[in-house]
Amino acid sequence: MRKTMSTLLRSVAMSALLAAPVVAGNATGGAAAPAAEFSLKSRAGEAVSLSGLRGQVVLINFWATWCGPCRKEMPLLEQIQKKYAPLGFTMLGVNVEEDTRLMDTFLKDVPVSFPILLDPANGVSKLYNVSAMPSTVIVDRKGNVRFIHQGYKPGDESKYQDMIRQLIRERA
Repeated sequence: MRKTMSTLLRSVAMSALLAAPVVAGNATGGAAAPAAEFSLKSRAGEAVSLSGLRGQVVLINFWATWCGPCRKEMPLLEQIQKKYAPLGFTMLGVNVEEDTRLMDTFLKDVPVSFPILLDPANGVSKLYNVSAMPSTVIVDRKGNVRFIHQGYKPGDESKYQDMIRQLIRERA
């Protein structure tokens, strides 16, 4: 019962965050809520959990191969990963498709160095109330959601970088 209540409270907190104006891409203004814990298999077959990345600033990007804006954003996310990884930053791509063959083909054309996690049943996507592709969530070193953005248009990556720089400067 305790675990169920905890999960429910996290889900309610995430719903409140996603319903707030921050969905447009603004920082949460300090009203951080704990990020929902998850563990997913990576393309390489290893389990990756959010709690295992505590102490890092983590950008979680939910994407799909059929999403045109995702295709445009992915190379920019790779640049962000390479730039900030040495400073305590981790990027996670969460693919939401049932058929991983589409993802494999896409990633041959657009290779990335950050982990791509598989969410074919959309369980983690539901935890984070993802309603648009792509969707980006940035989690601080303490495990709190500090930024949420749905969709992508050129220039949005600057907002991500601003938040990443701010959170990297903060100490856990």
